[in-house]
Amino acid sequence: MTEFLFLGGQSQTSIFCKRKPKISASRRLFLKTKLLKKATTLLTEEKEQKNIERERTLNERVPPLKLSGLSVQDLQNLCKEQHQKIDVVDEERYDIEAKVKKNEKEIAELNHKIFELKGKMKRPALKRVRVSADAMLGALLGGKHKESIDFKANLKTVKKEEEKKEEVTDWRKNVDAMSGMEGRKKLFAGPNA
Repeated sequence: MTEFLFLGGQSQTSIFCKRKPKISASRRLFLKTKLLKKATTLLTEEKEQKNIERERTLNERVPPLKLSGLSVQDLQNLCKEQHQKIDVVDEERYDIEAKVKKNEKEIAELNHKIFELKGKMKRPALKRVRVSADAMLGALLGGKHKESIDFKANLKTVKKEEEKKEEVTDWRKNVDAMSGMEGRKKLFAGPNA
């Protein structure tokens, strides 16, 4: 629903559109608090269920060890069996990690292709970073760059010529020399005259 409010003035008429909220602010706040409370209770219940399920699966896969009354030889055999089981589990974990990385890479490539097809590539925000020449070479060349290169060593040194200082003389003598026809001729003739 939209409500129109007409205000008349002497020289011009203004129209303001104002939407009436469907729910009052107090009702909206009440609903938000209810939703947050319900979400927190659901999260705690979900955590408890995960913990219970984890304990149950651990009890199924790894039964509790009965070490009482075992001889030294039996304990050593038990340790060897546990090490073999650990090796098997590590191999499975490594295989699963490799599969996950491969799948993540494929997903990233497919997402990139989707963005290219859409034509909505976002340019990343670039930041200016001060990097030394050694750090830049290290980033570009990787492990190949081991020793630092001094770029300034190959540059030629240029000596600044000392500025020629003009002698400070009395300004009145200069004015006297320039007055008259000879002085004006010197001004226009230049230094070679």
